[in-house]
Amino acid sequence: MPSPVQPGLSDLEVEYDSAFLQSHNKPITRGPLEMETVPRPRPREVLGGVDKEGGIFLTWEDLSVTASNGKGGSRLLLQGLTGYARPGEVLAIMGPSGCGKSTLLDALAGRLGSNISQSGMVLVNGHQQTLAYGTSAYVTQDDTLIATLTVGEAVYYSALLQLPDSMSKSEKKERADMTIREMGLQDAVNTRIGGWGVKGISGGQKRRVSICIEILTHPQLLFLDEPTSGLDSAASYYVMSRITGLDRQHGRTIITSIHQPSCEVFALFDNLCLLSSGRTVYFGPAHAADEFFSSNGFPCPTHQNPSDHFLKSINKDFEEKSKEEAIDILTKAYKSSGNFQQVQSQVAKIYKSTFSEVNDCDMNFQEGGALKKRSHASFLNQCLVLTRRSFVNMYRDLGYYWLRLAVYVALTIALGTIFYNVGHSNSSIKDRGAMLMYVASFLTFMTIGGFPSFVEDMKVFGRERLNGHYGSSAFVVGNTLSSIPYLLVISLIPGAIAYYLTGLQKGCEHFIYYALVLFTCMILVEGLMMIVASIVPNFLMGIITGAGIQGLLILSGGFFRLPDDFPKPFWRYPLYYLSFNKYAYQGLYKNEFQGLKFPNDEAGGPPIISGEEILRKRWQVEMVYSKWIDLAILLGMAVLYRLLFLITIKTTEKVIPLVKALVSRPSKRSKQVMANLSATPSATPLH
Repeated sequence: MPSPVQPGLSDLEVEYDSAFLQSHNKPITRGPLEMETVPRPRPREVLGGVDKEGGIFLTWEDLSVTASNGKGGSRLLLQGLTGYARPGEVLAIMGPSGCGKSTLLDALAGRLGSNISQSGMVLVNGHQQTLAYGTSAYVTQDDTLIATLTVGEAVYYSALLQLPDSMSKSEKKERADMTIREMGLQDAVNTRIGGWGVKGISGGQKRRVSICIEILTHPQLLFLDEPTSGLDSAASYYVMSRITGLDRQHGRTIITSIHQPSCEVFALFDNLCLLSSGRTVYFGPAHAADEFFSSNGFPCPTHQNPSDHFLKSINKDFEEKSKEEAIDILTKAYKSSGNFQQVQSQVAKIYKSTFSEVNDCDMNFQEGGALKKRSHASFLNQCLVLTRRSFVNMYRDLGYYWLRLAVYVALTIALGTIFYNVGHSNSSIKDRGAMLMYVASFLTFMTIGGFPSFVEDMKVFGRERLNGHYGSSAFVVGNTLSSIPYLLVISLIPGAIAYYLTGLQKGCEHFIYYALVLFTCMILVEGLMMIVASIVPNFLMGIITGAGIQGLLILSGGFFRLPDDFPKPFWRYPLYYLSFNKYAYQGLYKNEFQGLKFPNDEAGGPPIISGEEILRKRWQVEMVYSKWIDLAILLGMAVLYRLLFLITIKTTEKVIPLVKALVSRPSKRSKQVMANLSATPSATPLH
């Protein structure tokens, strides 16, 4: 298939031809309400052995989940659940809010938190194993996407990141196009996703974009956490019909939690797992649930949505006593019913058939039945793709750099007019020092304005990292490289305005050094703010934290109080030497005052005072090394801050969950199967 990308277009902006995409679609039949008509395929015969397309059977038996509160107590979230999911079928997990739907989904996907213990058996094709990258996908309830990208760009960049280098760019582009068509997004392919304050695609389309990104690797097991949350009935049906219709054709195993489906959506489900307070009220064919409730004294009224009736019957939030009795009746009835016996029989049958036949299935499985991990793009390609994607995002997001550039220009014009042409009088010594301090401190302080964008980047990274798209190192490299051109621009233009309006020391070398110090300080402070963003994801708390840290560094830089006057504990040792402002001030002072002479106003002193003497006596600058050493120290600190950012990410995802697990370990030790303490797929490589 030829690529729809025109050869003359920039690599930084992927344009799609909607007519091309539509030409490859079959006509879609619309009903009166403009909802897509999806034929319900015949159920596939899968229990005679493993599906030859590499389908995944998931079974769980006597599954219980307990959450620890960190004070020695614990709370039971799931109690003795047993069930299964088969290729080519859709399992819906339903129940009132707080019943354990998302907990069950996380337990099956191996995403439980570090303070949660799990007991029982969770088997993938008859084996206890971690789900390998590329064989499963998890679509979260929140659509965390880059708002500035178009639908086509978001899917294409994700394809470049996830698909292996053995595929060419044209093949990856074709895979992205095919996935977009499968989810019916061809009409919105050139529309930006949009987000806070920016109009974009609808909520249902965002959900489908999230699904597109996760099914690019053609996973055989798909988890969806409330995919219809926040959508109207028509949009919910459209999303679910696309998922169920297409995934049945590919033989995928689909497990979805869903809150309150319409009749049309409910009819798409093959099996239903109904939960209440962590207990199984019903598990079996979705169409037989109505008969189960009727036979136990809870018939569904005529013309009422069955799913609404089920939820109303087992929701004890408002009528606790009567509903608790109903839940006990239904739970006991299920345990003694033929459905429960059939579920146990199916679990045993799946285990027996998959365990004996999975080794001869296909290349999706390794020797012994373990799922075979699929490969990513290489580390270098991931860095290049992330750099390009981040560059596009920064270019289109006005709040990232462009608004800051406008503010910087306004501030430097104000600064330049206040200190306009300071001259070479004795009073200009103080003016030059104050002006340079403002540039090195408060212009870099304004980096805090980009913190909301940093937080959004961290949210996208968190989702993609958790799903195994790329490693932490690739993200840090891509973010750093993409920001350099913009930081260079906002350093040179405002810096030049302030420098030449003030009339600082002439000479190209002096201006280049001044611009390099300002540029390095920008990179350094951005690294500091990224560290804060990785620790404090709430942008309001992050802004307060970042402002407080920078305030301390400015105070200890050596301008407001000279170095010799600092109190020795804390302020002089170690904060003064840890503050990057110290090296920025001293480097800029050396660059400005060395080689200049000023009239001396002191009585009895020499008529002329040199810049070197001013540096030693007035500013107490350390003259044992040159200004280039100060710049080198700043560059080293900038690199160190980026490394600390990387270490912080890895610590957050690895060490902190382990510490929490030790602190909040429950009193009774339970066996955890397929649990990952870091909540990160263990098969995912860490770059």
